[in-house]
Amino acid sequence: MNDHYLKKLDRVTAILTQLQSKPLVRAQDLAAKFDVSVRTIYRDVKTLENAGIPIIGEAGSGYSLMDGYKLPPVMFTKEEVLSFITAEKLMQKFSHQSLGNHYQTAMEKVRSVLKFSDRNLIQNIENQIDIFQYHAETEDTIKDVLPTILESIAEKRQLIMEYKTVDEEISTRTIEAVGVFFEFNYWYIMAYCTLRNDFRQFRVDRILKISKTQNPFLGEYGQINDYRQSSNGNKTLVRLLVEKKIMTFLVNSKKYYGLTKEIDAENGMVELTFETESIKDGFPRWLITFADYATILEPETLKVQLNDLLSKIADKHQ
Repeated sequence: MNDHYLKKLDRVTAILTQLQSKPLVRAQDLAAKFDVSVRTIYRDVKTLENAGIPIIGEAGSGYSLMDGYKLPPVMFTKEEVLSFITAEKLMQKFSHQSLGNHYQTAMEKVRSVLKFSDRNLIQNIENQIDIFQYHAETEDTIKDVLPTILESIAEKRQLIMEYKTVDEEISTRTIEAVGVFFEFNYWYIMAYCTLRNDFRQFRVDRILKISKTQNPFLGEYGQINDYRQSSNGNKTLVRLLVEKKIMTFLVNSKKYYGLTKEIDAENGMVELTFETESIKDGFPRWLITFADYATILEPETLKVQLNDLLSKIADKHQ
C-alpha cells in the first residue's frame, strides 16, 4: 500500500472518530484540521458511506451519524493508552470531588474496550506515575455541585443558590452560569448575577445550597474567558520594577492580579504594569511575597499600604 492510500486511511479513520465524538461536523473544519481541500473531505465522507456508515447531512451543512447507530470500539495506539493513564492521575488529584465518580466510570468504559495487551500496559505503568499536590484540599458543603452547574450551563437554565462570602455573610442569589474555572486550588463559577445585574465569580466551596430552575437564561453569553478578562469594577493602575531573576515564580499569579504590560528594563529588571481591582487588600498582600525584589513606581498609595501591612506584621511577631 503506497503512502497516498495510507494517509487517506488515517484521515478517513480520524473523520469517523470525529463523527463519533461530535453532534455535527463541518467539511470546512475537517479540511482545515487535516490540511486538505474540502472536495477531498467530500470524497472521504463518500468512502465512509460506501462502507455502510449511515451518515446524515450533506455538503455545506455538516455531517453526523444516524442517531442510535453503534460503531465498533475505537482502537487506541500505545501512546494514546499511556496518555489516558497520565490524564487519569491528573484527574484524581485536580478534578473536583463531585466529578470523581463520573470520571471513574468513564475510564472503566474506556478500559473495557482496550486490547488485552493495552490493559496489561496500563497495569504495569499506573503505579509508576504520581502527581504531588502541595495545596490543602477543600471540602464542599453539598454533593454533586459541579455537575449541577455544568448541566445548567448546557441547558441554559438559571440556578438558585445560597452563598457565603469571605465575610461570612449569607445571601440567596439567582445566577446564569457562563462557565467554571480552576485557579489557585479553587473551583469558581463565572456567572451573571441577577441581584447585582452584573457578572460575578463565585467560589464553589462557599456554596451552601444550589438547585437548577426551569427558568431560561435572560441573555446569550460567549466564552468564559471573555468575561474573566473584562470587568466593570474600579481598577487602579500599578507599575512595578521587578528583578528578572524572580519572574519565573510570578508566571501564573501576575496574570491573576491584572497584568497588562511587561517590558524589559535596564540592569536586569522588568517593568510590570497592572490594572487591578484588589488594590486595597489582595494586591499588596501578593506584592509582599516578593517585595524585597520589587520597587513600586506608582501609585504612591500602594507604598503606604505596603508599609502599613509590614508594620502590622512586625508588631504581631515582636
